Amino acid sequence: MDDRQNYTSSLSERYPSKEMKYLFSPEMKFKTWRKLWIALAETEQELGLPITDQQIAELKAAAEDINYEAAKEREKEVRHDVMSHVYAYGLQCPNAKGIIHLGATSCYVGDNTDLIIMTEGLRLIRKKLINVIANLSGFATKYKALPTLGFTHFQPAQPTTVGKRATLWIHDLLLDLEDLDHVLNNMKLLGSKGTTGTQASFLELFDGDIDKVRKLDASIAKKMGFANCYPVSGQTYSRKVDSRVLNVLAGIAQSAHKFSNDIRLLQHLKEIEEPFEKNQIGSSAMAYKRNPMRSERIAALSNFVIAGALNPAITASTQWFERTLDDSANKRLSISESFLATDGILELYMNITAGLVVYPKVIEARLMSELPFMATENIMMDAVKAGGDRQVLHEKIRQYSMEAGKRVKEEGAENDLLNRIAKDPAFHMNRQQLETILKPENFTGCAAIQTEDFIKTYVTPILDANRDSIGMEGTITV
Repeated sequence: MDDRQNYTSSLSERYPSKEMKYLFSPEMKFKTWRKLWIALAETEQELGLPITDQQIAELKAAAEDINYEAAKEREKEVRHDVMSHVYAYGLQCPNAKGIIHLGATSCYVGDNTDLIIMTEGLRLIRKKLINVIANLSGFATKYKALPTLGFTHFQPAQPTTVGKRATLWIHDLLLDLEDLDHVLNNMKLLGSKGTTGTQASFLELFDGDIDKVRKLDASIAKKMGFANCYPVSGQTYSRKVDSRVLNVLAGIAQSAHKFSNDIRLLQHLKEIEEPFEKNQIGSSAMAYKRNPMRSERIAALSNFVIAGALNPAITASTQWFERTLDDSANKRLSISESFLATDGILELYMNITAGLVVYPKVIEARLMSELPFMATENIMMDAVKAGGDRQVLHEKIRQYSMEAGKRVKEEGAENDLLNRIAKDPAFHMNRQQLETILKPENFTGCAAIQTEDFIKTYVTPILDANRDSIGMEGTITV
């Protein structure tokens, strides 16, 4: 059948990186299965079972050369993916086929592989998260002192700086990094627990030697690059692990979505824009448009990841006793797609933050159009110092502000509040004196210092500790 007549996922073609797609590829899965079978055989040999060096060498020789067609044909007969691959591996390893998967259940390869892939996926996500933080750190430092109008409820509020606003984006990501590191540092293997988690088959293999059964998990974990296995389980590892992992991804999606919202609003205001390539088309109808499609795509993918975190939560809560299979089909979809979508989000996030375009003149013009209203308290205090009556001045400023605001809104005219005040002798101020009060940097409080302190104290140490990860560039395929 023509591939164009088959369903294909956008998560395999459009958004994620090739590295993340490989982690969730059939090749990664089935090669990991074979590594786990080798680790099991080696460990069983080390613990005294009659497995020969020749058998292990045979397994290792065929580890990378998977006979997929043989496994596929066998699965049509037995309807069991793991046993089909055991059979196919045995065809390539005739001397070792009798000891492949010895004492294990399907979850030995299935669950351990899922844990290995999720761990590698988290490491890749972490690397990209660090690069976004690095990009935003440079941006925040560069614009730490550039005053900009602050917004609450998307209504004009007390000024801040462009750099200080960027620290809010960074801070969200640092919280995500804390969560990611906690989960990543506590990832373990299932090990080899048997059909109900009791390791009964291995106790039988080792003639009742409980010490060898205990050593089994520890050795397999070490061979597969893990410090430990989960201490207890049913046939599967607790599905709460999946929920923990996807909650981390959903947290990153939340932070990215918030950032994308801000950029889309700022692009509407023409203050800051995401990168826009020379030949990029913003609209099929309106050729002049520069739509923030990268930020919009972050928002779309983030919604998907956030909603997807509900899948493992439901799966974990509805498991029965030591094992049910109603998790399997859901896991195949929810875990892989959440990782792929989060990877796509971070590719976009890296790309945008590496090329943000700032328009200081537009930022200044908008700030200055609103600043006279915000400066009224300072003006009133200086006027009182010059001998004015505070109550009289307050009422005058209230009236002038209402009149100036009406003029701006109803006539589209410039804000003339300062002219009204300068003409009133009760304030004892001329226009030049008023403009001195209206220096934007006088109204940003500690924003620049807060930005410096935050970057120096909280961000730089993380970046210094992760220098080897920095230098990635976000790739956008469409």
